[in-house]
Amino acid sequence: MEAQVLAALHDASGPATAAWVQERLGGDLAYTTVMTILSRLHAKQAVTRERSGRAYVWTPAADEAGLAALRMRRVLDGEPDRDAVLTSFVSALSPHDEQLLRTLLDPATTDGPATTDDPATADGPAPAGGSAAEPGTGRRH
Repeated sequence: MEAQVLAALHDASGPATAAWVQERLGGDLAYTTVMTILSRLHAKQAVTRERSGRAYVWTPAADEAGLAALRMRRVLDGEPDRDAVLTSFVSALSPHDEQLLRTLLDPATTDGPATTDDPATADGPAPAGGSAAEPGTGRRH
């Protein structure tokens, strides 16, 4: 239902009321249900709201890609072993997605030449306990 409400808000030409969203969804949901969904989306920072008289008008906080990224961050934040989750996620990427991720991360990580002080960026000896993993792939080099 959250996805349907967000889709309706994305279709709006500007901020929308809960009544507009309810109508857009065909009126099958009760107004209070639409308000509950909008309030939950607001708590998740997926929508913003602004007072308009006695009611609120609602706007999506991000485009579809931004909302998907927000959901991914929430899932990651809810897991106790972030390293394991990220490793599993990255190891399952297609070659194209892996290359895209590398391209996106390169500007943030290339502040200069790698030093041997940082095993994550050095091509020097592997840390104790095995060979160094190629960053972001789980592959050994």
